[in-house]
Amino acid sequence: MRTLVTGKQMKSIDSWTIETVGIPSLVLMERAALSVAREVEDRAGKKERIWCACGCGNNGADGVAAARMLHLAGYPVVVIYIGDREKGSREFQLQASIAERLGVSLIEYEEFIPGRCDVLVDAVFGVGLSRPVTGAYREFLNMLRDAEPRLTVAVDMPSGISSDTGKVMGCALRADVTVTFGWEKLGSVLYPGRLYAGQVITADIGFPEEAVRRAPGAQEGIRAFCLEPEDKKEAPERPPYSNKGTFGKVLIAAGSKNMGGAAFLSGLAAYRTGAGLVKIFTDQSNRSFINTRLPEAILETYDPEDFEKDPEGMRNRIESCCSWADAVVVGPGLGQEPWAKELVEMVLTMACTPIIVDADALNLIAVNPELAGYFTENIVITPHLGEMARLTGKSVEQIQENLPETAAEYAGHYGITCVLKDAATVTALRDGRICVNTSGNSAMAKAGSGDVLAGVIAGLFAQGMDDNLAAPMGAYIHGLAGDLWRRENGAYGLLASELADCVGKVLKGWE
Repeated sequence: MRTLVTGKQMKSIDSWTIETVGIPSLVLMERAALSVAREVEDRAGKKERIWCACGCGNNGADGVAAARMLHLAGYPVVVIYIGDREKGSREFQLQASIAERLGVSLIEYEEFIPGRCDVLVDAVFGVGLSRPVTGAYREFLNMLRDAEPRLTVAVDMPSGISSDTGKVMGCALRADVTVTFGWEKLGSVLYPGRLYAGQVITADIGFPEEAVRRAPGAQEGIRAFCLEPEDKKEAPERPPYSNKGTFGKVLIAAGSKNMGGAAFLSGLAAYRTGAGLVKIFTDQSNRSFINTRLPEAILETYDPEDFEKDPEGMRNRIESCCSWADAVVVGPGLGQEPWAKELVEMVLTMACTPIIVDADALNLIAVNPELAGYFTENIVITPHLGEMARLTGKSVEQIQENLPETAAEYAGHYGITCVLKDAATVTALRDGRICVNTSGNSAMAKAGSGDVLAGVIAGLFAQGMDDNLAAPMGAYIHGLAGDLWRRENGAYGLLASELADCVGKVLKGWE
Protein backbone atom coordinates (compact mmCIF):
# COMPACT_ATOMS: atom_id res chain seq x y z
CA MET A 1 0.00 0.00 0.00
CA ARG A 2 1.19 3.49 -0.85
CA THR A 3 0.33 6.37 1.45
CA LEU A 4 -1.10 9.51 -0.15
CA VAL A 5 -1.03 12.89 1.59
CA THR A 6 -2.78 16.22 1.21
CA GLY A 7 -0.95 19.53 1.02
CA LYS A 8 -1.79 20.36 4.64
CA GLN A 9 -0.60 16.96 5.85
CA MET A 10 2.65 17.36 3.93
CA LYS A 11 3.27 20.75 5.51
CA SER A 12 2.76 19.19 8.95
CA ILE A 13 5.26 16.46 8.11
CA ASP A 14 7.73 19.03 6.83
CA SER A 15 7.43 21.18 9.96
CA TRP A 16 7.71 18.21 12.32
CA THR A 17 10.81 16.93 10.53
CA ILE A 18 12.50 20.31 10.76
CA GLU A 19 11.38 21.47 14.20
CA THR A 20 11.08 18.22 16.17
CA VAL A 21 13.50 15.83 14.50
CA GLY A 22 15.96 18.61 13.76
CA ILE A 23 16.78 18.02 10.10
CA PRO A 24 17.47 21.50 8.70
CA SER A 25 15.15 22.82 6.01
CA LEU A 26 18.08 23.45 3.67
CA VAL A 27 19.20 19.83 3.94
CA LEU A 28 15.77 18.65 2.79
CA MET A 29 15.76 21.32 0.10
CA GLU A 30 19.14 20.33 -1.32
CA ARG A 31 18.06 16.71 -1.58
CA ALA A 32 14.79 17.75 -3.22
CA ALA A 33 16.60 19.93 -5.72
CA LEU A 34 19.10 17.18 -6.49
CA SER A 35 16.27 14.73 -7.24
CA VAL A 36 14.72 17.23 -9.66
CA ALA A 37 18.05 18.03 -11.33
CA ARG A 38 18.80 14.35 -11.85
CA GLU A 39 15.46 13.74 -13.53
CA VAL A 40 16.11 16.66 -15.88
CA GLU A 41 19.63 15.45 -16.64
CA ASP A 42 18.29 11.98 -17.48
CA ARG A 43 15.94 13.48 -20.07
CA ALA A 44 17.54 16.67 -21.43
CA GLY A 45 20.37 17.29 -23.85
CA LYS A 46 23.30 19.46 -22.80
CA LYS A 47 22.42 22.14 -25.34
CA GLU A 48 18.70 22.33 -24.67
CA ARG A 49 17.38 25.61 -23.29
CA ILE A 50 16.04 25.15 -19.78
CA TRP A 51 13.70 27.53 -18.04
CA CYS A 52 13.15 27.16 -14.33
CA ALA A 53 9.90 28.93 -13.42
CA CYS A 54 9.68 29.79 -9.73
CA GLY A 55 7.46 31.40 -7.19
CA CYS A 56 9.08 33.11 -4.22
CA GLY A 57 8.18 30.44 -1.67
CA ASN A 58 9.92 27.22 -0.75
CA ASN A 59 8.75 25.44 -3.90
CA GLY A 60 10.46 28.18 -5.86
CA ALA A 61 13.53 27.76 -3.67
CA ASP A 62 13.62 24.07 -4.64
CA GLY A 63 13.49 25.17 -8.26
CA VAL A 64 16.29 27.71 -7.91
CA ALA A 65 18.50 25.13 -6.21
CA ALA A 66 17.80 22.65 -9.01
CA ALA A 67 18.65 25.34 -11.58
CA ARG A 68 21.97 25.96 -9.83
CA MET A 69 22.82 22.25 -9.97
CA LEU A 70 21.93 22.08 -13.67
CA HIS A 71 24.02 25.18 -14.34
CA LEU A 72 27.02 23.66 -12.60
CA ALA A 73 26.50 20.50 -14.67
CA GLY A 74 26.84 22.55 -17.85
CA TYR A 75 23.21 23.05 -18.89
CA PRO A 76 22.04 26.42 -20.24
CA VAL A 77 19.44 27.41 -17.64
CA VAL A 78 17.66 30.59 -16.67
CA VAL A 79 15.45 31.19 -13.63
CA ILE A 80 12.27 33.18 -14.19
CA TYR A 81 10.57 34.11 -10.95
CA ILE A 82 7.29 35.80 -10.11
CA GLY A 83 6.51 37.68 -6.92
CA ASP A 84 8.36 40.06 -4.63
CA ARG A 85 11.79 38.57 -4.09
CA GLU A 86 12.37 40.68 -0.99
CA LYS A 87 9.20 39.29 0.59
CA GLY A 88 9.90 35.74 -0.44
CA SER A 89 10.67 32.93 1.99
CA ARG A 90 14.02 32.93 3.75
CA GLU A 91 14.99 29.81 1.82
CA PHE A 92 14.11 31.38 -1.52
CA GLN A 93 16.19 34.46 -0.82
CA LEU A 94 19.14 32.33 0.26
CA GLN A 95 18.94 29.99 -2.75
CA ALA A 96 18.61 32.96 -5.12
CA SER A 97 21.73 34.59 -3.66
CA ILE A 98 23.73 31.36 -3.90
CA ALA A 99 22.62 30.78 -7.50
CA GLU A 100 23.53 34.31 -8.59
CA ARG A 101 26.97 34.08 -6.99
CA LEU A 102 27.56 30.96 -9.08
CA GLY A 103 26.50 32.63 -12.31
CA VAL A 104 22.86 31.56 -12.67
CA SER A 105 20.71 34.17 -14.37
CA LEU A 106 17.59 35.12 -12.35
CA ILE A 107 15.04 37.28 -14.15
CA GLU A 108 11.84 38.73 -12.74
CA TYR A 109 8.82 37.73 -14.83
CA GLU A 110 7.83 41.27 -15.81
CA GLU A 111 11.31 41.87 -17.23
CA PHE A 112 11.50 38.59 -19.09
CA ILE A 113 11.09 38.50 -22.87
CA PRO A 114 8.83 35.55 -23.79
CA GLY A 115 10.04 33.00 -26.26
CA ARG A 116 10.55 29.27 -26.59
CA CYS A 117 12.30 26.77 -24.37
CA ASP A 118 13.11 23.09 -24.68
CA VAL A 119 12.73 22.09 -21.05
CA LEU A 120 10.62 23.70 -18.34
CA VAL A 121 11.09 23.11 -14.62
CA ASP A 122 7.81 24.11 -12.98
CA ALA A 123 8.40 25.33 -9.41
CA VAL A 124 5.75 28.04 -9.15
CA PHE A 125 3.27 26.74 -6.56
CA GLY A 126 3.95 23.16 -5.44
CA VAL A 127 1.47 21.87 -2.84
CA GLY A 128 0.61 25.28 -1.41
CA LEU A 129 -2.07 26.37 -3.87
CA SER A 130 -5.45 26.92 -2.19
CA ARG A 131 -7.30 29.32 -4.48
CA PRO A 132 -7.79 29.85 -8.24
CA VAL A 133 -4.87 31.22 -10.22
CA THR A 134 -5.66 34.75 -11.38
CA GLY A 135 -3.99 37.98 -12.46
CA ALA A 136 -0.26 38.06 -13.09
CA TYR A 137 0.17 34.44 -11.99
CA ARG A 138 -2.34 33.30 -14.58
CA GLU A 139 -0.51 35.32 -17.24
CA PHE A 140 2.76 33.77 -16.08
CA LEU A 141 1.45 30.22 -16.43
CA ASN A 142 0.01 31.04 -19.85
CA MET A 143 3.38 32.41 -20.97
CA LEU A 144 5.11 29.25 -19.79
CA ARG A 145 2.59 27.10 -21.61
CA ASP A 146 3.06 29.16 -24.78
CA ALA A 147 6.79 28.44 -24.64
CA GLU A 148 5.88 24.93 -25.85
CA PRO A 149 8.60 22.99 -24.03
CA ARG A 150 9.08 19.44 -25.23
CA LEU A 151 9.60 18.38 -21.60
CA THR A 152 8.06 19.79 -18.44
CA VAL A 153 9.22 18.61 -15.02
CA ALA A 154 7.01 19.70 -12.13
CA VAL A 155 8.43 20.19 -8.64
CA ASP A 156 6.17 18.39 -6.12
CA MET A 157 2.92 19.21 -7.99
CA PRO A 158 2.09 20.74 -11.38
CA SER A 159 1.34 24.42 -10.87
CA GLY A 160 -2.38 25.14 -10.87
CA ILE A 161 -3.42 21.67 -9.67
CA SER A 162 -4.87 21.23 -6.19
CA SER A 163 -2.74 18.81 -4.20
CA ASP A 164 -5.89 17.70 -2.34
CA THR A 165 -8.51 17.25 -5.07
CA GLY A 166 -6.61 17.11 -8.36
CA LYS A 167 -8.76 19.94 -9.72
CA VAL A 168 -7.49 22.65 -12.04
CA MET A 169 -7.47 25.88 -10.05
CA GLY A 170 -8.28 28.26 -12.87
CA CYS A 171 -5.41 27.23 -15.13
CA ALA A 172 -2.54 24.79 -14.84
CA LEU A 173 0.65 23.52 -16.42
CA ARG A 174 0.74 19.98 -17.74
CA ALA A 175 3.86 18.06 -16.72
CA ASP A 176 5.51 15.10 -18.38
CA VAL A 177 7.17 14.20 -15.09
CA THR A 178 6.35 15.25 -11.54
CA VAL A 179 9.03 14.80 -8.91
CA THR A 180 7.23 14.74 -5.58
CA PHE A 181 8.87 14.57 -2.18
CA GLY A 182 8.36 12.06 0.61
CA TRP A 183 4.88 10.84 -0.25
CA GLU A 184 2.72 11.05 -3.34
CA LYS A 185 0.06 13.76 -3.16
CA LEU A 186 -3.61 12.87 -3.26
CA GLY A 187 -4.26 15.34 -6.08
CA SER A 188 -1.78 13.60 -8.37
CA VAL A 189 -3.83 10.37 -8.45
CA LEU A 190 -7.25 12.00 -8.80
CA TYR A 191 -8.45 13.32 -12.16
CA PRO A 192 -7.69 15.62 -13.82
CA GLY A 193 -4.58 15.98 -11.67
CA ARG A 194 -3.40 12.54 -12.74
CA LEU A 195 -3.33 13.69 -16.35
CA TYR A 196 -1.47 16.90 -15.51
CA ALA A 197 1.11 15.16 -13.31
CA GLY A 198 2.35 12.74 -15.97
CA GLN A 199 4.82 10.21 -14.60
CA VAL A 200 5.07 10.69 -10.84
CA ILE A 201 8.42 9.98 -9.20
CA THR A 202 8.46 9.98 -5.40
CA ALA A 203 11.86 11.10 -4.16
CA ASP A 204 13.23 10.23 -0.74
CA ILE A 205 14.66 13.49 0.54
CA GLY A 206 15.10 12.48 4.17
CA PHE A 207 11.70 12.57 5.83
CA PRO A 208 11.53 9.85 8.51
CA GLU A 209 9.00 7.15 7.61
CA GLU A 210 7.33 7.62 10.99
CA ALA A 211 6.62 11.28 10.21
CA VAL A 212 3.41 10.37 8.40
CA ARG A 213 2.14 8.85 11.66
CA ARG A 214 3.70 11.09 14.31
CA ALA A 215 3.60 14.59 12.87
CA PRO A 216 0.76 16.65 14.38
CA GLY A 217 -1.83 17.10 11.66
CA ALA A 218 -0.51 14.30 9.45
CA GLN A 219 -3.49 12.10 10.34
CA GLU A 220 -6.08 14.89 10.20
CA GLY A 221 -8.57 15.14 7.37
CA ILE A 222 -8.51 12.58 4.57
CA ARG A 223 -6.27 9.57 5.29
CA ALA A 224 -5.63 8.18 1.85
CA PHE A 225 -3.72 5.35 0.24
CA CYS A 226 -3.61 3.37 -2.98
CA LEU A 227 -2.84 -0.26 -3.72
CA GLU A 228 0.18 -1.35 -5.74
CA PRO A 229 1.50 -4.57 -7.31
CA GLU A 230 3.15 -5.70 -4.06
CA ASP A 231 -0.30 -5.99 -2.51
CA LYS A 232 -0.98 -9.13 -4.52
CA LYS A 233 0.25 -10.96 -1.42
CA GLU A 234 -3.15 -10.13 0.10
CA ALA A 235 -5.01 -12.24 -2.49
CA PRO A 236 -7.06 -15.09 -1.00
CA GLU A 237 -5.06 -18.27 -0.50
CA ARG A 238 -5.92 -21.44 -2.45
CA PRO A 239 -4.91 -24.28 -0.11
CA PRO A 240 -4.53 -27.70 -1.75
CA TYR A 241 -6.73 -29.43 0.83
CA SER A 242 -9.97 -27.68 -0.07
CA ASN A 243 -13.32 -27.97 -1.82
CA LYS A 244 -15.85 -25.61 -3.38
CA GLY A 245 -17.24 -24.74 0.03
CA THR A 246 -13.80 -23.59 1.12
CA PHE A 247 -13.89 -20.64 -1.24
CA GLY A 248 -17.23 -19.21 -0.28
CA LYS A 249 -20.74 -18.83 -1.60
CA VAL A 250 -22.04 -15.74 -3.41
CA LEU A 251 -25.71 -14.86 -3.84
CA ILE A 252 -26.61 -12.60 -6.78
CA ALA A 253 -30.09 -11.09 -6.37
CA ALA A 254 -30.41 -9.37 -9.71
CA GLY A 255 -32.18 -9.21 -13.04
CA SER A 256 -35.78 -8.21 -13.72
CA LYS A 257 -37.83 -9.56 -16.63
CA ASN A 258 -35.56 -10.27 -19.61
CA MET A 259 -32.72 -8.38 -17.88
CA GLY A 260 -30.59 -11.35 -16.94
CA GLY A 261 -27.37 -9.97 -18.40
CA ALA A 262 -26.44 -8.04 -15.28
CA ALA A 263 -26.98 -11.09 -13.06
CA PHE A 264 -24.90 -13.20 -15.43
CA LEU A 265 -22.00 -10.71 -15.41
CA SER A 266 -21.93 -10.42 -11.61
CA GLY A 267 -22.08 -14.20 -11.27
CA LEU A 268 -19.36 -14.77 -13.86
CA ALA A 269 -17.12 -12.21 -12.15
CA ALA A 270 -17.62 -13.83 -8.74
CA TYR A 271 -16.57 -17.19 -10.19
CA ARG A 272 -13.58 -15.68 -12.00
CA THR A 273 -12.49 -14.11 -8.71
CA GLY A 274 -12.39 -17.53 -7.10
CA ALA A 275 -15.73 -18.00 -5.35
CA GLY A 276 -16.61 -21.68 -4.97
CA LEU A 277 -20.37 -21.41 -5.47
CA VAL A 278 -22.62 -18.76 -7.01
CA LYS A 279 -26.39 -18.73 -6.71
CA ILE A 280 -28.40 -16.39 -8.93
CA PHE A 281 -31.82 -15.35 -7.64
CA THR A 282 -33.61 -13.80 -10.60
CA ASP A 283 -36.86 -13.33 -12.52
CA GLN A 284 -38.14 -16.57 -14.04
CA SER A 285 -37.89 -15.10 -17.55
CA ASN A 286 -34.10 -15.23 -17.25
CA ARG A 287 -33.87 -18.96 -16.58
CA SER A 288 -33.00 -20.09 -20.09
CA PHE A 289 -30.46 -17.30 -20.61
CA ILE A 290 -28.63 -17.93 -17.33
CA ASN A 291 -28.63 -21.70 -17.79
CA THR A 292 -27.12 -21.25 -21.24
CA ARG A 293 -24.53 -18.59 -20.41
CA LEU A 294 -23.53 -19.67 -16.91
CA PRO A 295 -24.51 -23.29 -16.29
CA GLU A 296 -22.09 -23.40 -13.35
CA ALA A 297 -24.41 -21.15 -11.33
CA ILE A 298 -27.08 -22.45 -8.99
CA LEU A 299 -30.26 -20.90 -10.31
CA GLU A 300 -33.33 -19.96 -8.32
CA THR A 301 -36.10 -18.01 -10.03
CA TYR A 302 -39.31 -16.32 -8.98
CA ASP A 303 -42.44 -14.77 -10.40
CA PRO A 304 -42.55 -11.07 -9.40
CA GLU A 305 -46.28 -11.43 -8.79
CA ASP A 306 -45.47 -13.73 -5.86
CA PHE A 307 -44.28 -10.74 -3.86
CA GLU A 308 -47.95 -9.73 -3.74
CA LYS A 309 -49.60 -13.15 -3.92
CA ASP A 310 -47.35 -14.99 -1.47
CA PRO A 311 -45.27 -12.45 0.48
CA GLU A 312 -44.51 -14.86 3.30
CA GLY A 313 -43.30 -17.50 0.86
CA MET A 314 -41.04 -14.97 -0.87
CA ARG A 315 -39.71 -13.80 2.45
CA ASN A 316 -38.85 -17.37 3.42
CA ARG A 317 -37.12 -18.01 0.09
CA ILE A 318 -35.02 -14.87 0.31
CA GLU A 319 -34.14 -15.53 3.92
CA SER A 320 -33.00 -19.03 2.97
CA CYS A 321 -30.85 -17.66 0.13
CA CYS A 322 -29.28 -15.02 2.38
CA SER A 323 -28.54 -17.59 5.09
CA TRP A 324 -26.80 -19.78 2.50
CA ALA A 325 -24.48 -17.03 1.24
CA ASP A 326 -21.14 -15.73 2.48
CA ALA A 327 -21.57 -12.56 0.40
CA VAL A 328 -24.52 -11.01 -1.44
CA VAL A 329 -24.88 -8.76 -4.49
CA VAL A 330 -28.22 -7.00 -4.83
CA GLY A 331 -29.41 -4.61 -7.52
CA PRO A 332 -27.92 -5.17 -10.99
CA GLY A 333 -30.68 -5.08 -13.61
CA LEU A 334 -33.35 -5.28 -10.91
CA GLY A 335 -35.57 -2.46 -12.14
CA GLN A 336 -37.68 -0.02 -10.14
CA GLU A 337 -40.95 -1.88 -9.67
CA PRO A 338 -42.56 -2.07 -6.19
CA TRP A 339 -41.63 -5.74 -5.87
CA ALA A 340 -37.97 -4.82 -6.47
CA LYS A 341 -38.12 -2.46 -3.51
CA GLU A 342 -39.49 -5.29 -1.39
CA LEU A 343 -36.70 -7.61 -2.53
CA VAL A 344 -34.03 -5.04 -1.66
CA GLU A 345 -35.60 -4.41 1.74
CA MET A 346 -35.70 -8.13 2.49
CA VAL A 347 -32.05 -8.60 1.54
CA LEU A 348 -30.95 -5.61 3.62
CA THR A 349 -32.79 -6.89 6.68
CA MET A 350 -32.03 -10.60 6.34
CA ALA A 351 -28.43 -10.92 5.15
CA CYS A 352 -25.81 -10.83 7.89
CA THR A 353 -22.90 -11.27 5.50
CA PRO A 354 -21.33 -8.51 3.35
CA ILE A 355 -23.93 -7.05 0.98
CA ILE A 356 -22.78 -5.27 -2.18
CA VAL A 357 -25.57 -2.82 -3.01
CA ASP A 358 -25.37 -1.80 -6.65
CA ALA A 359 -27.25 -0.26 -9.57
CA ASP A 360 -31.05 -0.37 -9.25
CA ALA A 361 -30.86 -1.16 -5.54
CA LEU A 362 -29.14 2.20 -5.09
CA ASN A 363 -31.77 3.95 -7.20
CA LEU A 364 -34.51 2.36 -5.11
CA ILE A 365 -32.81 3.57 -1.94
CA ALA A 366 -32.54 7.07 -3.40
CA VAL A 367 -36.32 7.30 -3.93
CA ASN A 368 -37.09 5.34 -0.75
CA PRO A 369 -34.56 6.80 1.70
CA GLU A 370 -36.05 4.86 4.59
CA LEU A 371 -34.26 1.82 3.16
CA ALA A 372 -30.96 3.40 4.17
CA GLY A 373 -32.13 2.95 7.73
CA TYR A 374 -31.29 -0.74 7.33
CA PHE A 375 -27.65 0.02 6.57
CA THR A 376 -25.22 -1.70 8.91
CA GLU A 377 -21.47 -2.24 8.84
CA ASN A 378 -21.80 -5.15 6.41
CA ILE A 379 -23.02 -2.87 3.60
CA VAL A 380 -20.85 -1.92 0.61
CA ILE A 381 -22.44 0.49 -1.85
CA THR A 382 -20.99 0.85 -5.35
CA PRO A 383 -22.53 3.97 -6.94
CA HIS A 384 -21.39 5.70 -10.10
CA LEU A 385 -21.57 9.49 -10.12
CA GLY A 386 -25.21 9.65 -11.22
CA GLU A 387 -26.31 7.20 -8.55
CA MET A 388 -24.31 9.06 -5.91
CA ALA A 389 -26.00 12.28 -6.96
CA ARG A 390 -29.40 10.69 -6.44
CA LEU A 391 -28.37 9.29 -3.05
CA THR A 392 -26.93 12.55 -1.73
CA GLY A 393 -29.03 15.19 -3.48
CA LYS A 394 -25.84 16.77 -4.81
CA SER A 395 -25.15 17.47 -8.46
CA VAL A 396 -22.61 15.37 -10.35
CA GLU A 397 -20.49 18.51 -10.65
CA GLN A 398 -20.50 19.02 -6.87
CA ILE A 399 -19.46 15.43 -6.32
CA GLN A 400 -16.65 15.71 -8.85
CA GLU A 401 -15.28 18.71 -6.98
CA ASN A 402 -14.13 16.40 -4.20
CA LEU A 403 -14.74 12.68 -4.67
CA PRO A 404 -12.92 11.57 -1.49
CA GLU A 405 -14.85 13.99 0.69
CA THR A 406 -18.21 12.97 -0.78
CA ALA A 407 -17.53 9.26 -0.38
CA ALA A 408 -16.14 9.70 3.13
CA GLU A 409 -19.09 11.80 4.29
CA TYR A 410 -21.67 9.29 3.08
CA ALA A 411 -19.80 6.26 4.37
CA GLY A 412 -19.15 7.91 7.71
CA HIS A 413 -22.77 8.96 8.14
CA TYR A 414 -24.05 5.39 7.78
CA GLY A 415 -21.03 3.45 9.01
CA ILE A 416 -20.68 1.60 5.70
CA THR A 417 -18.18 1.20 2.87
CA CYS A 418 -18.69 3.37 -0.22
CA VAL A 419 -17.06 2.54 -3.56
CA LEU A 420 -17.60 5.72 -5.58
CA LYS A 421 -16.95 4.76 -9.19
CA ASP A 422 -15.25 7.16 -11.57
CA ALA A 423 -12.15 7.19 -13.75
CA ALA A 424 -10.26 7.09 -10.44
CA THR A 425 -12.59 5.09 -8.20
CA VAL A 426 -12.55 6.18 -4.56
CA THR A 427 -13.38 3.72 -1.77
CA ALA A 428 -14.28 5.16 1.63
CA LEU A 429 -13.72 2.54 4.31
CA ARG A 430 -15.39 2.09 7.66
CA ASP A 431 -12.11 2.73 9.46
CA GLY A 432 -12.07 6.26 8.03
CA ARG A 433 -9.44 5.75 5.34
CA ILE A 434 -9.78 6.44 1.63
CA CYS A 435 -8.35 4.25 -1.14
CA VAL A 436 -7.90 5.81 -4.57
CA ASN A 437 -7.76 3.23 -7.33
CA THR A 438 -4.90 3.66 -9.79
CA SER A 439 -5.68 0.81 -12.19
CA GLY A 440 -8.11 0.79 -15.10
CA ASN A 441 -8.63 2.74 -18.30
CA SER A 442 -11.25 4.16 -20.66
CA ALA A 443 -11.79 0.83 -22.44
CA MET A 444 -13.79 -0.16 -19.36
CA ALA A 445 -16.36 2.60 -19.86
CA LYS A 446 -18.94 0.10 -21.08
CA ALA A 447 -22.31 -1.22 -19.98
CA GLY A 448 -21.90 -4.07 -17.53
CA SER A 449 -18.53 -3.04 -16.14
CA GLY A 450 -20.11 -2.12 -12.81
CA ASP A 451 -21.90 -5.48 -12.63
CA VAL A 452 -18.52 -7.16 -12.99
CA LEU A 453 -17.05 -5.03 -10.20
CA ALA A 454 -19.87 -5.98 -7.83
CA GLY A 455 -19.20 -9.66 -8.53
CA VAL A 456 -15.46 -9.28 -8.00
CA ILE A 457 -15.93 -7.59 -4.62
CA ALA A 458 -18.44 -10.25 -3.56
CA GLY A 459 -16.06 -13.00 -4.63
CA LEU A 460 -13.30 -11.58 -2.44
CA PHE A 461 -15.61 -11.21 0.55
CA ALA A 462 -16.84 -14.79 0.09
CA GLN A 463 -13.26 -16.04 0.28
CA GLY A 464 -12.78 -14.30 3.61
CA MET A 465 -10.88 -11.18 2.65
CA ASP A 466 -10.71 -8.49 5.33
CA ASP A 467 -13.61 -6.03 5.45
CA ASN A 468 -11.34 -3.03 4.89
CA LEU A 469 -9.52 -4.61 1.96
CA ALA A 470 -12.06 -6.51 -0.16
CA ALA A 471 -13.73 -3.45 -1.70
CA PRO A 472 -10.57 -1.51 -2.67
CA MET A 473 -8.87 -4.73 -3.76
CA GLY A 474 -11.89 -5.55 -5.90
CA ALA A 475 -11.66 -2.17 -7.62
CA TYR A 476 -7.92 -2.65 -8.12
CA ILE A 477 -8.24 -6.14 -9.63
CA HIS A 478 -11.16 -4.96 -11.79
CA GLY A 479 -8.98 -2.16 -13.17
CA LEU A 480 -6.00 -4.46 -13.72
CA ALA A 481 -8.27 -6.75 -15.74
CA GLY A 482 -9.18 -3.79 -17.94
CA ASP A 483 -5.52 -2.84 -18.30
CA LEU A 484 -4.65 -6.40 -19.32
CA TRP A 485 -7.38 -6.46 -21.96
CA ARG A 486 -6.33 -3.08 -23.37
CA ARG A 487 -2.70 -4.10 -23.70
CA GLU A 488 -3.75 -7.07 -25.80
CA ASN A 489 -6.67 -5.58 -27.74
CA GLY A 490 -6.70 -1.77 -27.66
CA ALA A 491 -9.12 0.73 -26.16
CA TYR A 492 -12.35 0.24 -28.08
CA GLY A 493 -13.83 -3.24 -28.18
CA LEU A 494 -13.95 -4.48 -24.58
CA LEU A 495 -17.09 -6.35 -23.51
CA ALA A 496 -18.00 -6.71 -19.86
CA SER A 497 -17.96 -10.50 -20.12
CA GLU A 498 -14.39 -10.32 -21.45
CA LEU A 499 -13.51 -8.05 -18.55
CA ALA A 500 -14.76 -10.71 -16.14
CA ASP A 501 -12.69 -13.34 -17.92
CA CYS A 502 -9.59 -11.15 -17.56
CA VAL A 503 -10.10 -11.06 -13.79
CA GLY A 504 -9.09 -14.71 -13.67
CA LYS A 505 -6.03 -13.98 -15.80
CA VAL A 506 -4.94 -11.20 -13.46
CA LEU A 507 -5.21 -13.50 -10.45
CA LYS A 508 -3.33 -16.23 -12.32
CA GLY A 509 -0.47 -13.78 -12.69
CA TRP A 510 -0.50 -13.28 -8.94
CA GLU A 511 0.07 -16.94 -8.11
